[in-house]
Amino acid sequence: MTVTHGTALTSEITEILVTRCGLDAAAAARAPAASLEELGMDSLALLELSAVVADRWRVRIPEQAGQLSIGGVADLVAAAGPAGHTENSILIAAPLPLVWEITNDVARWTDLFTEYAVVEILHRDGDTVRFRLTMHPDENGVAWSWVSERTTDPATWQVRARRVETGPFEYMRIHWYYDTEPAGTRMTWVQDFAMKPTAPVDDAAMTERINTNSRVQLAVIKERIERAYAGGGDE
Repeated sequence: MTVTHGTALTSEITEILVTRCGLDAAAAARAPAASLEELGMDSLALLELSAVVADRWRVRIPEQAGQLSIGGVADLVAAAGPAGHTENSILIAAPLPLVWEITNDVARWTDLFTEYAVVEILHRDGDTVRFRLTMHPDENGVAWSWVSERTTDPATWQVRARRVETGPFEYMRIHWYYDTEPAGTRMTWVQDFAMKPTAPVDDAAMTERINTNSRVQLAVIKERIERAYAGGGDE
């Protein structure tokens, strides 16, 4: 299944409304063009939505948000757009449960990615894990390191993550989602971010770097998971 950014964004807004604002998911599915007010969202729910959207995308929702549909809110966010945005995916010839298990075993990411030298698990709380990643030294001998937090949702085959120690980023938010296709599992990585004014590169340059590196790492992950699947599920 191919998911456009607009569809993914609408789904993300819906998820916020359901989990944070009390939206009835079934009612929203039955009436996708209904306004938030028509879906029962009161002023407190709209304030919560505005707070989450402002924090996640740095976008201000207008006071008359209750008159907007879920798609209308997504259009506002998309129109403002993140400072940096990337979306990359790959089709892996292996079943979704195996792809999910391997790619979300953070403690073993040094066996899965070529860029990470050390992974240190700092804290676990249910489906949320906080961890420190340290990369192999770059061409200048610098080994970049930062703390991230990541929450998996096995019910929807999605993952949300963010950098806790942002370094050169104003913010970095990551969304992984997985879809079953006839030939296997499609894994998609979406990253929204903004660079600090003091960062050594701007948003456009970082977008290019992330796109280039993501394609390399996705290809490596595909090869390693397919090899694991051919070998019976273990590397």
